[in-house]
Amino acid sequence: METKIENFSRKWLSLLVNGVIGAAALAGVITMQSIGQLGGMTSVGVEEQKPLSAISAASFKQAAQQEAQQEALRLKMLKNLPSFGFDNLIADWTFLKFLQYFGDDEARNVTGYNLGQDYFDIVTQRDPRWADIYLFLSTAVSFYQGKPETAIKFIERGTNALSPQIHPQAWIVWRTKGLDELLLLGDIPESIRSHEMAAEWVEKTPDGKKLAPMFRATAEFLRRDPDSVPVRFNAWSAVYYQTTDKLVRQRAKQALVKLGARVQKDRDGKESFILPPKN
Repeated sequence: METKIENFSRKWLSLLVNGVIGAAALAGVITMQSIGQLGGMTSVGVEEQKPLSAISAASFKQAAQQEAQQEALRLKMLKNLPSFGFDNLIADWTFLKFLQYFGDDEARNVTGYNLGQDYFDIVTQRDPRWADIYLFLSTAVSFYQGKPETAIKFIERGTNALSPQIHPQAWIVWRTKGLDELLLLGDIPESIRSHEMAAEWVEKTPDGKKLAPMFRATAEFLRRDPDSVPVRFNAWSAVYYQTTDKLVRQRAKQALVKLGARVQKDRDGKESFILPPKN
């Protein structure tokens, strides 16, 4: 589990470790737990907390399924829980629970990742201005659940609530939306609009000189050639190089090869992709 969470994103986890949830928030969590409002994921197991090595495959499967069912009920309750002014706290807590859920590889191999959308429904409702979580949302819901339409619905909560003035990295929300629309939905007009908005939002940030022209060029290429192989190659390459998640990276590699890219490996075994010129 720890390896999965580390691979998912050290950068974003550091935000949580460095004080997203402070002493007051912790007190709120303890209070809500004491009245049974939140609950929490526990390590999947059977009676007397036997180690996984001592649990039969059938028992582990049953325990994992039961835990997923219980977590689904907790999330349903959490969606309707009055915030009492603690919306950000509930979003933080839910995201931590998501990391624990997503990182449990053994249990997810049994139950799948079907609760991903429930976690992000809560997080984006409670704290839609939390710009950093939208990359997680795309990976968990678009790629792991195969539901880009649902992911985009949640992402739009961020595009509606955020602005460059509110968060300097807000442009990531539009860029993430544009990639899902281009690569998974094939919605070229919306992807063009999303990339133009990403360019507009990033323009006055420190990354603006580098990224704004790239996003506008993507939009322009898509206007001229909606089925542009170079644009899709660059987009899937961005997905491949920006993630360390094995499933997402494998999907990106398959898409790149399908586009005609050649795979090259350096001495360390790291892969890179070259798109041959058209004949």
